[in-house]
Amino acid sequence: MIHEVDEAIRRILRGGALPDGLGEVAFEAPTREWAARRNAPTLNTYLYDIREEVARRERGAFAERDENGVVVRRRQPPRWFRLSYLVTAWTTRPLDEHRLLAGALACLLPHEILPAAALTDALTALRAPLPVSIAVPPAESRSIADIWSALGGELKPSLDLVIMVPFPVSPTYPVAPPVTEGAVAVVRGLHGEPADSQPRMLRTTPGAAPGASSGAVSGAGDKADG
Repeated sequence: MIHEVDEAIRRILRGGALPDGLGEVAFEAPTREWAARRNAPTLNTYLYDIREEVARRERGAFAERDENGVVVRRRQPPRWFRLSYLVTAWTTRPLDEHRLLAGALACLLPHEILPAAALTDALTALRAPLPVSIAVPPAESRSIADIWSALGGELKPSLDLVIMVPFPVSPTYPVAPPVTEGAVAVVRGLHGEPADSQPRMLRTTPGAAPGASSGAVSGAGDKADG
């Protein structure tokens, strides 16, 4: 699912910050070696952190239904994760890098969720809004300076892009087939014995409202008139 989010980010940036196919969108770690090989204006979106959004964890099981609304299986609810990207611009001049970053901020800032036009088929199939935040201060446990130190490069202006996405949990649980026959009730007396010589049977129609019945009553204890 991570690579699907990568593709959605690429579509957004290429459609807004890099129009007309000018420049590239890269996902490699922006190390010194990578920077030395760069020969075109580039927006780098480096995935530097993956963490579960524990506050959104759910319990229980979800029901999956077919086109007729019948439950066919149950599965565990998805687990939500925060994907954090370090967005940087790379050109031969700082002023051009600032323009690229401004373009990236301008095309990402209006979106609180990933736009439908940028979603891949796999992300669309999730049928869930995917929250987006841009340039929000990171948690105290994550320092941008520490990230650059780990990459072995010099500190550059950057945007912190965070996207939340659900990851489906694999195990599924089969369910019993739907009920196709009505319920059967036995009518008895106050002390448990049959009300007549034999118990009466009341059959209800499947899918009927609670308390409704088909009116069919059977019982060998019915007495004939006369």
